[in-house]
Amino acid sequence: MAVSVMREEIDPAAFGRRAAGVESLRIFKLADAQRDEALAFLAERPVHTVYMSSLLRDNGVESRLNRGTFYACRDADDCLVGVALVGHATLVETRSEAAVEAFARLARGCASAYLIRGEQEAVGTFWKYYAEAGDAPRLISREMLYELRTPLAARESVRGLRRATLAEVEQVMRVNAAMVAEECGTNPSERDPVGFRVRTARRIEQGRVWVWADGAGIVFKADVLAETPEAIYLEGVYVRAEERGKGVGSRCMAQLGRELLSRVDAVCLVVSEKAEGAQAFYRKSGYRFLGYYDTIYLQPHGGN
Repeated sequence: MAVSVMREEIDPAAFGRRAAGVESLRIFKLADAQRDEALAFLAERPVHTVYMSSLLRDNGVESRLNRGTFYACRDADDCLVGVALVGHATLVETRSEAAVEAFARLARGCASAYLIRGEQEAVGTFWKYYAEAGDAPRLISREMLYELRTPLAARESVRGLRRATLAEVEQVMRVNAAMVAEECGTNPSERDPVGFRVRTARRIEQGRVWVWADGAGIVFKADVLAETPEAIYLEGVYVRAEERGKGVGSRCMAQLGRELLSRVDAVCLVVSEKAEGAQAFYRKSGYRFLGYYDTIYLQPHGGN
């Protein structure tokens, strides 16, 4: 009756109440030998799985930089039917509700869980099985997924749009920390100052932070949070307050889009459902709406 968990897995008792209808599923920690199979599975929906795929490509299966553990799920025919990252950010890609249920019950045992993110319907299903009686999220953010593909409209270029340097790490950290605090209510430079600096510096070293700056500092910024051969995911798009409404951001986004689409098929990002101005900005930059996402921010240590 229980979900079968291989030896590399956590104690099966962490699943709590046994899930009906998933008797034939096996969940196990992903191993290096299954990395390519997992990447092929995720590549079937490259825009929706770009973050997990990028972590596997950048860091490998097991790395502290993943801030979590990769798991896989197989059915009775030994076919891969799901891949999940369980940790600070929990994300799930499956082909069946039974696999969502199995991953949700597994994820209950993760003490470092901070958020759950994914397509609206999938996250709703995940939460139904994840939440114990009385559990409540700290915050739920409804977001909209946008995608950019060629052809692109001709736009005026921006001289000086470039990759950030390590000399700008403090500026980038300040901008990103303020944006995260506004979005989810916690400041990463206070919650995890060392880790936040390491992650920001590494992204800059990877050439994944783009800026346009003047004598007063950063005017425009965008982070390539994830990249695969098929897609790029942008986060932390910022325009300095006094420069907004002047076309600076749109021109920078258009030029960045041209640069990124020279090597991938799609560029994607999410924006808050409430941020109508930001939505208009991305549509003006050529992005089109794909669907709704939900991010559930969890109570500290899973508490109520």
